[in-house]
Formats: sequence, structure tokens, C-alpha cells
Amino acid sequence: MTTLGLALGGGGARGLAHIHVLEAFDELGLVPDRIVGSSIGAIMGAGRASGMSGRDVRDFVLDCFAGKSLVFGRLWRTRPGSFQEFLADGGLRLGQLNAERVVRAFLPLDLPLHFSELKIPLGVMTTDFYGKLECEIDTGELFSALAATAALPAVFRPVRRDGRVLIDGGIFNPLPFDRLQGKVDKVIAVDVNGGPKGGPDIMPTPLEALFGASQLMMQSIIDTKVHMHPPDLLICPPVSHYGVLDFLRTKQILAETAPVKEETKRSLDALLSSKNSGRRQHGVTSVKAG
Repeated sequence: MTTLGLALGGGGARGLAHIHVLEAFDELGLVPDRIVGSSIGAIMGAGRASGMSGRDVRDFVLDCFAGKSLVFGRLWRTRPGSFQEFLADGGLRLGQLNAERVVRAFLPLDLPLHFSELKIPLGVMTTDFYGKLECEIDTGELFSALAATAALPAVFRPVRRDGRVLIDGGIFNPLPFDRLQGKVDKVIAVDVNGGPKGGPDIMPTPLEALFGASQLMMQSIIDTKVHMHPPDLLICPPVSHYGVLDFLRTKQILAETAPVKEETKRSLDALLSSKNSGRRQHGVTSVKAG
């Protein structure tokens, strides 16, 4: 039986498009044998690995980001409970939220606490800040790993775990399909990194320039890896015109990227059909809405 690996990339709110791919797997009756993710991809992957269906993940995020008051209410609950906790968090650190508190506030309450409790093996990519290398976590406590992979610099403070200072997994490996190669028969990768949108007449704001520069560096890493050792199937939802923090546009993102699900189903069916199952697919399948 063909084993499947699913790699879900980073991209902040753009990663909501991963839901269409999860639903495509479900509707074809396919279950990944292993999931590996960076940043939002790891968080989406954790939901699926815990036993949630793609529809469950969709319903949860639609409820979670249904309005500003709900989102700000969840963020408000992440504040330190005392001055001592405030100091333990590092004091006043501009633009650095406590990643673990935020992750816990925006994930299902019944999500397993440990990797060993997941129904599907999961690898969470992080970046070892001082070690200057990528670090895949697949054992031990789950929430600190998810906090670390989502710890985008200038937004979240780094996470200490196992004697390391960890930041966003996308810094070193924004689309970790290479972590699956050699471990499963077929590797499916979903790239939601996107890129800056505009023209020479538009000057980006400082924040847009910061996030856009990060996107460009990550895309360079992805393109190089795809050129050297491509996955069997690469899915690229059209998400470039959304920002990394556009979670309040969840409903719009899901609606506008909806065709990705059917395109993914067709591509998966072709990949796993008898005429293709015995040979590696070196082409890049780009799934676009409209």
C-alpha cells in the first residue's frame, strides 16, 4: 500500500488554505502516514494529527476568527496574570507576544498535550536561534513545539525548550517536504508562502517591507529545494494578496481559495492512479483558484 507524507508550509493567515487540502484527503478517503509542518502548517497539521477532520478544522477556525471582539478577547486572555508573570515574560518587549500563551488561546481545548497522544505522527519544524540550524520536534510536549514553530520574530518572543532558544520554523525550512523524503512513498507539499503583491508605483509600509522580505527569503529556500529534489506533488494555493496577519479575513480566504480542494483531489487521484503509482512525479502541480 502506498504511504503518503503531507508537508504543510508556513505563511500565517495564508495557511488557512491548507484546510482545502485536508478536506481533499478526507473526501478521497486518504489519511497521511506522517505530517510535517512549519509555522501555521504545523498548527494545521496538529489539528489533523489529533483526529480532527478537515471539516472540523474549518469549523473551528471560522468560529475562532468570527469577529474582532472574539479575537481580541482571546488575545486579552493571554496577558500576564500578575506583575511577576509580566517580568517573567521579559517585561515590556515591543511587538513580542508570548507565543505559547497565544497558541493555547487559539487552539482547541481538547488538543492532546503530547506528541505520543496524536493519531498521526507529526513533525514540527522550528529554528534553533543560537545553533543556527533547523530542528524538527516530534516527541514530548506538543504546545511548546507549536509555539516555537509559530514564533515569528518581531511578533512573538522566542521559546525556550530542551536547552535551546527556538523561533519560527519557516526561517530555515518554510516547506519541509524534504523531511518526508525517503520515509514515505509519496510526498505531497503545500506552499502557502506567497509573495509581495504590487508594482513599482506602490511603496510598501515598513511592516509590509518586513514581512515581504521574509517571504522573499523563504521563497528562495523553497524554490531551491523544489529544483533540487521536488516533492511528488506540489500544491500552490493563490494566497499572495493576503497578509500574514489577515486572520480576520478567514471566511474570505477560504471562499476565494475554495477551488483548491477539487484541483487537489484531481491531482491526488492522478498521482495515485495505477499508471503513475510506480514512478516519481518531477513536475510541479500548481493549484490556483479561478
